[in-house]
Amino acid sequence: MNKSKARTSRAQSGVKPALKLFTEVTYLKGAGPAVAAKLHLLDLRRVQDLLFHLPVRYEDRRALTPLFDLRPGMEALVRGRIVATELRFSPRRNLRVAIDDGKNSLVLRFFYFNEAQRAAFADGRWVRAYGTARATPQGYEMVHPEYRVADSAEDLPAEARLTPIYPLVAGITQSRMRDLIRQALETAGADLEFNERLPGLEMPETLAALRALHQPEGADLPLLLAGTHPAQIRLVREELLAHQLCMRLLRGQTHARPGIGIAHLPTAAGTLQEQLPFALTAAQRRAIAEIAADFASSSPMLRLLQGDVGSGKTVVAAAAMLACAQAGLQAVLMAPTELLAEQHQRNLRQWLSPLKIEVGLLSGRQKKAEREAALKAAASGRVPLWVGTHALFQSEVRFAKLGLVVVDEQHRFGVGQRLALRDKGLDGATPHQLIMSATPIPRTLAQTLYADLDVTVIDELPPGRTPVQTVAISGERREEVLARIGEACRAGRQAYWVCTLIEESEALEAQAAEETYRKLREELPELRVGLVHGRLKSADKEAQMRAFQNGGTQLLVATTVIEVGVDVPNASIMIIDNAERLGLSQLHQLRGRVGRGATASQCVLLYQPPLSEAGRARLDVMRSTNDGFLIAQRDLELRGPGELLGRRQTGLIGLKIADPVRHADLVPELQKLADRWLAKNPALAQRVITRWVGDAQRYADV
Repeated sequence: MNKSKARTSRAQSGVKPALKLFTEVTYLKGAGPAVAAKLHLLDLRRVQDLLFHLPVRYEDRRALTPLFDLRPGMEALVRGRIVATELRFSPRRNLRVAIDDGKNSLVLRFFYFNEAQRAAFADGRWVRAYGTARATPQGYEMVHPEYRVADSAEDLPAEARLTPIYPLVAGITQSRMRDLIRQALETAGADLEFNERLPGLEMPETLAALRALHQPEGADLPLLLAGTHPAQIRLVREELLAHQLCMRLLRGQTHARPGIGIAHLPTAAGTLQEQLPFALTAAQRRAIAEIAADFASSSPMLRLLQGDVGSGKTVVAAAAMLACAQAGLQAVLMAPTELLAEQHQRNLRQWLSPLKIEVGLLSGRQKKAEREAALKAAASGRVPLWVGTHALFQSEVRFAKLGLVVVDEQHRFGVGQRLALRDKGLDGATPHQLIMSATPIPRTLAQTLYADLDVTVIDELPPGRTPVQTVAISGERREEVLARIGEACRAGRQAYWVCTLIEESEALEAQAAEETYRKLREELPELRVGLVHGRLKSADKEAQMRAFQNGGTQLLVATTVIEVGVDVPNASIMIIDNAERLGLSQLHQLRGRVGRGATASQCVLLYQPPLSEAGRARLDVMRSTNDGFLIAQRDLELRGPGELLGRRQTGLIGLKIADPVRHADLVPELQKLADRWLAKNPALAQRVITRWVGDAQRYADV
């Protein structure tokens, strides 16, 4: 009988297996199939997964607060005897439980409850509750506090330790999660393999560190809040090590596959230079030389090409793609949006059509006949160079002789998507991969985010680009800004107006953008105004961007979705509303949307006074420099543990406790440790990978 059948048989018979770390969570006491299904939504499938489901914060429930001392908005642990229970139906069905501590009273209100819970609140019993006090005309109340009921006050003492608060899903309570994690910790304590010492990582050991975070002592609170507790640092190092081990295994798997030798990239670059109306910069030539060395190797290239907005990364990619075409191979360039893909195709055609090199397009917008023709041209090898979107991943897309995959804006794609393109290569050979990013990242951080890649940096802008003049203006001078926009648009220019919010909520951002759009149409009635936000359908978003690119609209109101976008050389003004809310790197990316033509361009940072010290420092940096790498470094210094790339992007690498920005300085040492482990302790390396991320392939698919 195989393992899955055995598990099914045990489940059907009701026999619970002895708990091990790799036992399914459904066999934990208090779990079962229904709870397990909810835990799966949190990616908690095995007992071991619960160990690494770490608290997001802690509450201090070590002292009871007398009801007399409650204040509005106070979070408190209270205890009292039940004196009345009442079911009400206004404004909707709710249960009111009145408690008294001998001097004062408090109402506990519940909107979601069952009959068993209602019956437990019998008069004369005692309740201990933790929640937020609210003042009402009748006195204080707590809505849906966390609570326990007992027959005596002595059975409800204050907590001995800090109380961990976990990420949850509907149907799982904090108390249920704490009990499941307690069982997982007990199981881990009996597992000799889990308690094996990890060479190169300091004390405390893994289990002791996990216990310190799941069951913390009160004295630990200041260190836990600061993120400097020895247990946190120990687990951060272990997680980053697992990350490096994983990426190194993926890299090793790719390098172990046979590559495709391409010998004449320098010659191709020279040929391309003859077609260009501008000279390649020294940084571009250096990047081409590094790629040429990889091309000549028998191993597939895995290289990240970093460069500021406008530094000319696409030209470097074009030289590499041309070398492939001249070697009788195919190359593809993948972009995150239809519009960017079309822009890349236009640029490549402009540069390469004099050399009789055809550039095809594969996108989701193509009509059936057009798409079928493109698929045939790709599969036959007749068209050597291709540009596309995620449509390139689809199984029916085949290439006759794929030699190079170029990915633009890597942070928009997971590692697994890159691997899907890698697997479309020639039988028995793996294409080279060139990953481009316009988000400047300090090298130490790049080693965390892109640990499977070699890094090349284009740190020089082409001559002749007019620096964008950046000014910070108080929102009280909004009328002056509107007048400047009207004047510029009447003169034939175009402008962006970017709306920002503190919360990363597409719904709220869309609402703010729509309100700004309506207001600006009233204030500037003579202008044609467009609107783009993340809640629009893809087709509508593309249509709005295309209208702006073609000059159909003069002013584009947008959320930060335009941070990475198309070239609109005629756009010469960027207004960033509430600019003090954004980090430096995001402000710089937005500013990069203008200054792409010959006209002098302006970026207006519209802020709401009074500015915080940090907000003023960020705006001062933006006014003083256009250097993206300097800005990224200052962002690290100013924001500290903040997320340089934003939650949506750093989330792609799936870290649980480590912060890729805050802990970047730990990476170089851990890279060396990862190499030692893979050489001397490959089995241990695999166990640590499994412990934190499952396995390398699962990690790649994040």
